[in-house]
Amino acid sequence: MTEQAPVNALHIENVTMQFGGVVSVNNLTLDVPEHSIIALIGPNGAGKTTAFNCITGVYQPTNGLIEFMGKPMVRNYPKGKDLKNYLGEEKDKYRSLPVLSPTPDEITKLGIARTFQNIRLWKSMTVFENVLTAKHMRADQNVFSATFRGNLSEEKRMREETMELLNEQGLQEYKDELATSLPYGLQRRLEIARALATDPKLLLLDEPAAGMNPQETLQLAEFVRTIRDKYKLTVFLIEHHMDLVMNISDYIYVIDFGSEIAQGLPKDIQTNQKVIEAYLGVADEQ
Repeated sequence: MTEQAPVNALHIENVTMQFGGVVSVNNLTLDVPEHSIIALIGPNGAGKTTAFNCITGVYQPTNGLIEFMGKPMVRNYPKGKDLKNYLGEEKDKYRSLPVLSPTPDEITKLGIARTFQNIRLWKSMTVFENVLTAKHMRADQNVFSATFRGNLSEEKRMREETMELLNEQGLQEYKDELATSLPYGLQRRLEIARALATDPKLLLLDEPAAGMNPQETLQLAEFVRTIRDKYKLTVFLIEHHMDLVMNISDYIYVIDFGSEIAQGLPKDIQTNQKVIEAYLGVADEQ
């Protein structure tokens, strides 16, 4: 019996993001199989967060296709002024197909959640309210039920699930504190809890270990595996902490100046000369 190929939660094909004359992401193609933990790494300014922004609808890519759970979700091609100044590849590949440009909230409803490189919590809300507000995205209620208080059981369920998430993240004791009053590492955990509250199939983590000490980073690695298994998630992460990346990734893509320079298993990436040069630089020849 032939083994079936893994289903891709995310497929990115020929994605290019150009700002004026600057190509931030250049013809990026990669796959994120379901239930895997895949890392996208590269030096500062390599285009990693721009790629995440294209996936989540913050940017409409200049060119390329993004599929989620086997269905086209984002698609574009250069046109007008963009076509004239286009510096990427495959400029005509998607021209005969309709443009797809969902907004970030529509993409969240499809089942994609993310955290940010710079933490973006709702500053005037408590820890509990930050997570509860995200829960409302999946609430089974309407204007009628809200007006006539027909949604009490739904509200009770959401509040209970919010507390479960806070307990899981070790944040229960801070539930009534303002989110931004928490130490940096705990704000990171809160942001992950808020992302999980949207009930995602795919979780995008943008530098989740930033600001964490070595012990917190070790705990984070274990936590990412735990939530992947518990919530049957697929995880796609950007991270500069190489110990974390090598510890938890099933597969790694490396980009530099917006283009892929390597891909492979962690053990192969660790010894890849192109990757070493991208991170450390190449000495000038005498």
